[in-house]
Amino acid sequence: MLTNGDLVTRKSYNHDILFRVKSTNGNLVKLMGEDIRLEADAPLNDLQKVSGTEYHKRKSHIDKQEAYSYRLFRQDYRLLREKREAEAGSGYGDSSEEPSYFQIPPRILHIDGDPLFLKKCIQLYEQLGLQVHGQYLQEKEMPEKVLALVEKIQPEIVVITGHDSFSKTKGSVRELESYRNSRYFVESVRNIRQKYPHFDQLVIFAGACQSHFESLIRAGANFASSPARVNIHAIDPVYVAARIAYTSFVDHINIWEVIRNTISGEKGMGGVETRGLLRIGIPYSKDAEERL
Repeated sequence: MLTNGDLVTRKSYNHDILFRVKSTNGNLVKLMGEDIRLEADAPLNDLQKVSGTEYHKRKSHIDKQEAYSYRLFRQDYRLLREKREAEAGSGYGDSSEEPSYFQIPPRILHIDGDPLFLKKCIQLYEQLGLQVHGQYLQEKEMPEKVLALVEKIQPEIVVITGHDSFSKTKGSVRELESYRNSRYFVESVRNIRQKYPHFDQLVIFAGACQSHFESLIRAGANFASSPARVNIHAIDPVYVAARIAYTSFVDHINIWEVIRNTISGEKGMGGVETRGLLRIGIPYSKDAEERL
């Protein structure tokens, strides 16, 4: 007997993905990816409960992937910081002196259809030194509520994510109705862009596993998933937002450099030319920092 929160795999898919049980309705079980943003349904007899040993083995593999992505981002961050310090020091005072500047990163609004993933993402934002307002909303609620949140928080970056999936039984890969939640993400992006049309003043990431990438980009997302309709990791949207947040507003973001920090890579992420959103100021002092 399965209960909500149990960890399972699907026999018919050769136990490829670790899921947690969200709900059961007779013989049909709704599943959420434990580490990826995939939602699926499966018959009860197709599911196998995961043992503690198997879970820890899978978790160790995921932890290594996450650590590798974090190291990549920290390397990129150091390069960005060195560039900022060089530019800040070149025009002010003795170039041999340690550059002294302050930085104003953008506000981030992260809207997530999974409360557990939201908590994990918030922790990573904080680990990366970014301030974020996190909000849990079911995907179907997002189009109606997203604009009010944007107007309240006034972010420069909006992340709209949760769970999604493509079903070939519902139609072709080109049809939006073939996807579980893509239409909600698309409507949410479109609603924001109607009021905030400038791509470099409000940057949007939208999508989850297997999402309809082309529709999200056409709706006005700067970055989206999933070009090859693959699964994306729970924390991939954070690395996209963080790269934007730590790139100077005078620089264009190298799309490949954003994507390479994610676990899913170019098959799971894509985007359009976008400027960074970080602003630096000079001179720096602790008194000024407190006032800011």
